[in-house]
Amino acid sequence: MAGATSWSFREEDSQRITGILKDFLQASRARTALIVDRNGQMIATVGEETAFDPLAFASLTAADFSANDQLARLIGEPEFGSLFHQGEKDSMFLADIARRVILVVLFDKQTTLGLVKLRVKSAVGSLNHVFIEMQAREEAGADRVETGFVGEAEDEIDRLFGE
Repeated sequence: MAGATSWSFREEDSQRITGILKDFLQASRARTALIVDRNGQMIATVGEETAFDPLAFASLTAADFSANDQLARLIGEPEFGSLFHQGEKDSMFLADIARRVILVVLFDKQTTLGLVKLRVKSAVGSLNHVFIEMQAREEAGADRVETGFVGEAEDEIDRLFGE
């Protein structure tokens, strides 16, 4: 995840994320859990199928979280780690994951905000771990590529100049 939109998911990453989200949905009785990156890309969706355009939703979610980060700074907070939007029938809870992605939980009157918040703590912790591992793996890979490239470039320069 070195670049803004570079994502390198392994099959086991996807399975771990999906498993965490499925367990969370069962424990919280929420309908749908989504992972959206901070640039507005949909990463994962688990649970009930949604009726909205996932691209537009992901983009608006990222913009919402970004706007609230700015509001937090204005009142002296470094950030808001979570947001809650309550509707007449449906509600939405958003939580920061590893400062890279956003967990979006969609739920209705079949559960409560309290239960969602209680269960989301464990899911956020597990997801943070997965995304931090992915980021470390990508950074280590980028360092190996850069080091290898520099070494090859130096060797080629030496060959060109006969050293």
